[in-house]
Amino acid sequence: MTTLYRNGRVYGHPATALLVSDGRIGWIGDETGAAGLAADRTVELAGALVLPAFVDGHVHATATGLALTGLDLTGLPSHSAVLLAIRAYADTLPVSAVLLGHGWDESRWPERRALTAADLDAAAGGRQVYLSRTDVHSAAVSTALLREIDADSAGFSSTGHLSVDAHHQARAIAYASVTAAQRAGAQRATRRHAASLGIAALHECGGPAIAGEDDFTGLLRLAATEPGPLVTGYWGELRAARKAVELGAHGAGGDLFADGALGSHTAALASPYVDSATKGHAYLSAVEIRDHVLGCVAAGVPAGFHAIGEAAVDTVLAGFHAATGQVGAAVIRAGRHRIEHAEMMSPAAIRLTAELGLTASVQPAFDAAWGGPDGMYAERLGAERAATLNPFAGLHSAGVRLVFGSDSPVTPIDPWAGVRAAAAHRTSEHRLDWRTALDAHTRTGWECVGEPGGVLAVGAPAHLAMFETDDDPRTLVEFAAKAPTCLRTLVHGAEIFVREGQVDPLP
Repeated sequence: MTTLYRNGRVYGHPATALLVSDGRIGWIGDETGAAGLAADRTVELAGALVLPAFVDGHVHATATGLALTGLDLTGLPSHSAVLLAIRAYADTLPVSAVLLGHGWDESRWPERRALTAADLDAAAGGRQVYLSRTDVHSAAVSTALLREIDADSAGFSSTGHLSVDAHHQARAIAYASVTAAQRAGAQRATRRHAASLGIAALHECGGPAIAGEDDFTGLLRLAATEPGPLVTGYWGELRAARKAVELGAHGAGGDLFADGALGSHTAALASPYVDSATKGHAYLSAVEIRDHVLGCVAAGVPAGFHAIGEAAVDTVLAGFHAATGQVGAAVIRAGRHRIEHAEMMSPAAIRLTAELGLTASVQPAFDAAWGGPDGMYAERLGAERAATLNPFAGLHSAGVRLVFGSDSPVTPIDPWAGVRAAAAHRTSEHRLDWRTALDAHTRTGWECVGEPGGVLAVGAPAHLAMFETDDDPRTLVEFAAKAPTCLRTLVHGAEIFVREGQVDPLP
């Protein structure tokens, strides 16, 4: 079917209309030219802005969907408010059900203390409870679940606040209670929500420590058979490149953990946290990283690693650099390999990242949530060290490809919020201009997986998003600042989202 979209504004063009045919953009122009075009249907845009559809470069679809449809504690203002929410949610569940929830963040509470097993026992009536902290690198569990965790494992605490290996055990046990139907329902909820925000593609970061093989392959099958945003999968298991291919993954990486997260004191640092006598936790050595990269090169898939602290980032880069000694820098540069998060990057690390041709998959909403002189980063690191985090401008200036994502459910899926956060970084020297930020949430998301997309040009895939405007903003800044409402989202020309009330098609 050929569809003419008219009476809108086409981003980057002095045009008001475009034609979509056979999944591609067939024509872009003004109303005069549109009048002579033959189309099967015509859609009136009423001034809407047509943009390349967004790509979210790092998501966890099932966890996001479970939060969307279940117990989401994100943003609750206090320890007591969280306990009230848990108690109310527990009352809706069968006594035998495992209570799953996400999003608590004690760094924002006046009580400033983490949830404990005793808290959850009282609030949830003694049932098994798993509540991931906002960064998903630690969790609070109830006594009933704590009994099933190896007390000798790293990160175990009798308080019920678990991190590192103990947390991974608890997460696996909790997610084992999710049925195949519940998983599929959560994944559908995530894809519907993403489509409603103008997102045409998601990069799913799965792995054995995330939600397991059935979850990962189930999502890929669902995305291949049901309308919605496209899904590119990354499987995060060490030395498992061939397995990643067998599972249908695009890459063997994503959340392959080199370290943890700052909020949970598990990001691997070069010097201790200021509020805890630890340097965090390193999961991988440079030799392990080198060998994994070489396995990915042999399998013909990109590698990738989760690295937040500077010690973890430097270890990842050392591993990549060691791999160049065996296969050459040109092979590594051509591989579209990635570092996820890359929050603590020294100037030397930025230069080496650029030299190796690595993509930095970053989350601007992290800075909006936890940056600034009074934020969680400053609390963990001190204001001076915190001000070095998420150096987007430095990475871009060095030639590092930036891909924006949410890491949802760590921060919500919200691409415009990501663009705004990058342009209004709490540390001014790290800010990106608006067009570069938009590009990092659109074009480079396709580029990093070797697919065309993210451009408005004749012949390009019709991955499009159309946003309502109630006035005539003169700049992208003015438009993005208004949290635009998505009216339609297209993938290969097919409308995967149409907001209720849109007239379609015109007579």
